[in-house]
Amino acid sequence: MRQSPSRQQNPQPVAVADSTHRRRIFESPLAVVDTLQSVGVDRHARRPMGFSPDFQVCLPYQGLFIWHVCGDEVVGDPNQVLFVSGGEPYQVSEPRRTGYGELIVTPALPLLGELAQTTQTRLASHPLFVQRSRVANVTVQRLRTRFLYGAADGGTDVLAAEELLLELLRCALQPGLRRMVPGRARRRLVQRVKLFLEAHSDRALHLGDVAQAVGSSPAYLTDVFRRVEGIPVHKYLVQLRLAKALIELPHANDLTQLALGLGFSSHSHFAAAFRRAYGCTPSACRAVTRVNSKCSH
Repeated sequence: MRQSPSRQQNPQPVAVADSTHRRRIFESPLAVVDTLQSVGVDRHARRPMGFSPDFQVCLPYQGLFIWHVCGDEVVGDPNQVLFVSGGEPYQVSEPRRTGYGELIVTPALPLLGELAQTTQTRLASHPLFVQRSRVANVTVQRLRTRFLYGAADGGTDVLAAEELLLELLRCALQPGLRRMVPGRARRRLVQRVKLFLEAHSDRALHLGDVAQAVGSSPAYLTDVFRRVEGIPVHKYLVQLRLAKALIELPHANDLTQLALGLGFSSHSHFAAAFRRAYGCTPSACRAVTRVNSKCSH
């Protein structure tokens, strides 16, 4: 929202002491993610001047605030995605005293440029960073919530969290995905990904590990893989691990060791994924397969 300062009808705001809490909730070579929460201030008050040296994508998820930047007044609420250009000073005010919360994503510049389909030097002139905001559709809102209450609280491993974050950024920066016809080069890329995942399925993987191994960027890799295979890289990896579990379960006495050996972060992580996939617990499946094995002999 653009508004000239001379046309503002509200009383001149006064600066107040900062009452926000910012916390780092996720960090990888691709991006860092913070949450920022405000406890609320007087509606005529304005927070101290802020400054970000980095380009950022901000996703408000609670409350409402006004972002004052270079003569613009931009509404930040859960129906908006905000685009911050590095190097611009700004202030924030709150028309309501209920406070607000937002995810602040600081992507690596090469990743941001690739997702925004522009060069790093032209990011500041990209239409989204010029207009500063766009509507957060229901897909963006769903992905934002999944990241906030899943990946960000440690409930998802790093590879899954990175992939979810890339999907969130892609949906925020791009209006829609084009349908992809998997040509020979893309099929070869997907094949290399599958070979790498199979060989390293027992490891905790980062998207950067996979991308480097197959000679691609994380953004391009995840986009191609999901369009060609119909599922994300992480889900494919989990299914590989679960398939191995089905074979090894009848002979496994220690399910925790089995889970860790397959690449799951814990027994509970393994059990939850197994139940979602097969509708029963690993221990129940083991008991059935052991009985069937005895009967066959």
